[in-house]
Amino acid sequence: MTTRELDRILETLLRSGDGISDVIFSVGRPLQIEAFGALKPVVFEPEIRELTAFQTEQVALSIIGNHPRLLHDLHSSGSCDTSYALGRDARFRVNIFRQRGYLTVVMRKLQAEIPTIEELSLPPLFRQVAREKNGLVLVTGATGHGKTTSLATILGEVNETQAVHVVTLEDPVEYSHTHGLSTISQRELGIDFSTYPIGLRAALRQAPKIILVGEMRDRETIEIALRAAETGHLVLTTLHTVDAGQSIHRILGMFSPSEEKHIRTRLSDVLRWVVSQRLVPRVSGGRHLLVEIMGSNLRTREAIELGEAEDRTFYEIIQDSAQYGWCTFDQSILRSFERGLIAEETAILYASRKGHVTREIDLLKKMRAGMAEGESGLKMDVATLHRKY
Repeated sequence: MTTRELDRILETLLRSGDGISDVIFSVGRPLQIEAFGALKPVVFEPEIRELTAFQTEQVALSIIGNHPRLLHDLHSSGSCDTSYALGRDARFRVNIFRQRGYLTVVMRKLQAEIPTIEELSLPPLFRQVAREKNGLVLVTGATGHGKTTSLATILGEVNETQAVHVVTLEDPVEYSHTHGLSTISQRELGIDFSTYPIGLRAALRQAPKIILVGEMRDRETIEIALRAAETGHLVLTTLHTVDAGQSIHRILGMFSPSEEKHIRTRLSDVLRWVVSQRLVPRVSGGRHLLVEIMGSNLRTREAIELGEAEDRTFYEIIQDSAQYGWCTFDQSILRSFERGLIAEETAILYASRKGHVTREIDLLKKMRAGMAEGESGLKMDVATLHRKY
């Protein structure tokens, strides 16, 4: 298969509907797209009811070409990551992997334009994150829940407001930043540097004020990122963790028990923000972003350094700091439910503390019923609820 033939297929798939985030080529399945979080087949002429092993391999080889690193990664580890450009119309992040002896290709569609904080309806605190001068910022969540997009938005805010040098280390480069007030040097794994630790060490000698690390995958990368944050750099990076508490434990788990106390002290000193994300079904269609935000204060530093306790959990610390704009996932869920953006079933399904969220939803429903019936004394209850959430 030539790249021209692959481009024609991709163009057809992208024209097949709205909200397309992924294109999947899998043996035994038709051509598929993921739109608004759900997979669906695409009618193609000539009709392809089931892709063969030969067809998926041809797609994979068209993308890989003669790239030695990709061929080595696919052979040695069973998968490889790269990017693919459909002319000027679209860019994709691509993962090619083996399953049951066959090749599968998953292509994540990237946005051509870097969205703004307003366009994504992100909390105003994201501007405060972009104004940080040093330390460590973690954006966490499962694959496909918008971590890279949020980081691109933060860098877009930096690019519009600060005259600084930014170095990014990515696998692959997903959003292409043009120079604004900032100078942004984007480096891609396998092309511009060989491993994250090597790229991160080199970045410290490239006079950046901000370093973006696509993902903290191992102990060595975390160690160098901590050192960079301690020496006056702002380090932005991602983790595949579900919330702030798990993010802290994931980092600590990379080190031996004998090192834990020292790492806790270092982490408590440099950690500035943990932003965790979940994309959930929206009532009106599409997906809605839920965000948990934890900043740094005396209580969070104490919880990191000494560990969580019965009266000192990250969940409760975030919940008690709502006046600063912090919020737990459950608070974000309840706000979204109150505004009619997500359904009750969705709210409960994605809640961290399901019993608590269920009770608060029941209270909201009773209050709505009371408003409809014109009950007295309701204003006091509504005000109390808004102070909590």
